[in-house]
Amino acid sequence: MRPIHRGEAPRTYKRYHEAIGDLEDRLGSYCSYCERRLPVSLAVEHVTPKSVVPALETTWSNFLLGCTNCNSVKGDTETNAADFLWPDRDNTLRAFCYRAGGIVETAPALDAAARPLADKLRDLVGLDRHPLAPRGRRPARRDKRWKDREQVWALAEGQKATLTDFPEAVRPAARTLILDTAAGYGFFSVWMTVFADDREIRRGLIARMAGTALDCFDAEGLPVPRPNGRI
Repeated sequence: MRPIHRGEAPRTYKRYHEAIGDLEDRLGSYCSYCERRLPVSLAVEHVTPKSVVPALETTWSNFLLGCTNCNSVKGDTETNAADFLWPDRDNTLRAFCYRAGGIVETAPALDAAARPLADKLRDLVGLDRHPLAPRGRRPARRDKRWKDREQVWALAEGQKATLTDFPEAVRPAARTLILDTAAGYGFFSVWMTVFADDREIRRGLIARMAGTALDCFDAEGLPVPRPNGRI
């Protein structure tokens, strides 16, 4: 899950819907949870549901971007800052592993303190829902997040294989095209996983996708613990 930096509130809002344009400017048109790029169907997502704490309904620091599926699964579940990892507070790229077939799992390397927090975030939005998962973790019929991840994984692997066919002199241009493709499809974590051994692609993804938290990566584009975060 891509770690993000929302920044300070650009203005105050009378209605939370007014924040959608500012959020997309800051974070790109990507769901803050599943990472899909959805230029026309994202919504302002309340970290703490407005039905639980109405005072936070128009508070910028309580806003993320959510797709229909992540929002639907999350619903009005009561949340807090302490018991969940959050993409705007932690380096959530370190929290999950992404694999071919659209599979998402909690990262096995997490320590005993961080693992339950990652599990709660995973369950909160159903990030690991998949047709092959045990009953209770399978997606609704219209929930194609896993399928979209599977398709982008295959695309990323194909582009990585093709990159090696180019002469060294034109590989920088080929990498630019790969980064353009990644920005157009979303799924930051998929691209970062497939191109984990390509320094230039890693660094390019971090720079290209608006709102990626720069302090979650070192100079090589490798994930590091987030300052003041849990991971």
